[in-house]
Amino acid sequence: MKKHKPIPNTADSLKTAFFLNLGFTFIEIIGGLWTNSIAILSDSLHDLGDSFSLGLSWYLEKYSQKEMDQKFSFGYRRFSLAGALANGMVIIVGAIFILSKALPRLIDPQPTHPGGMVLLAFAGILINGLAAFRLRSGKSLNAQMVTWHLIEDVLGWSAILVIGIILLFKNWPILDPILSILIILYVLYHVVQNLKKTFAVFLQAVPDNIDIKTIENKIQAIDRVKSVHHTQIWSLDGEHHVLTSHIVVDQNTTKKQVLEIKCAIHELTQNIGFEHITIEIEYEQEACRLTEMENH
Repeated sequence: MKKHKPIPNTADSLKTAFFLNLGFTFIEIIGGLWTNSIAILSDSLHDLGDSFSLGLSWYLEKYSQKEMDQKFSFGYRRFSLAGALANGMVIIVGAIFILSKALPRLIDPQPTHPGGMVLLAFAGILINGLAAFRLRSGKSLNAQMVTWHLIEDVLGWSAILVIGIILLFKNWPILDPILSILIILYVLYHVVQNLKKTFAVFLQAVPDNIDIKTIENKIQAIDRVKSVHHTQIWSLDGEHHVLTSHIVVDQNTTKKQVLEIKCAIHELTQNIGFEHITIEIEYEQEACRLTEMENH
């Protein structure tokens, strides 16, 4: 059986990002307690969730490269989606917990250690920025979900840096819970958007960047193709897609011409990300079994 080619550098990048994120998470928890900053503690929980998902994503990214077998005839690509799903769910639970801690501080603000906040912010920007840079080329939903979180971390730490500098000169402790809530709401918005994409892939929706009608029109423009029907497109992991379609050809089409039609279809879809393409060739006088089943 044909083995899947591993996605270049994605698993190694997830491994690097995992160790960077996990190590910094412990520094962040200690720093959050030291500075008494709920904003930093909120991001530490976010990073702890990221570390969990990065470790799971790293494992599943490698596991998803296993060759197809009798149990999983399409291969193990969809296992990488589990990392994206677990990541999103962990962040949502953590966000709700942090909101429950941050909201009371709007009424009763607590003093923080702005100098420590500034130092941790510099470290957070550097470490999360490096991890995001390593994952920037990942195309799967798994890698995209993690990359978005790392970018959000960089933005969050940039905001903490600004707030820390302000607190060095102004005693405005309420800025800390306000920042925490804004970070959480921003993270939740993007996590929900990515979860929608992940669920769409699980439910075998047509990928966002593909239009079935456009594909059918291109196929129908091929010489000797009379019509196209029962075209189905879905994705294994958000990056590698599956295409099946019924192609009706001229009654006098030869075997050589059928092969040429199939080659033409593969050529026009080669840059779209299709990993599995199945074409059912039907002659004009031939009845389609799927159509007959639908009519009964």
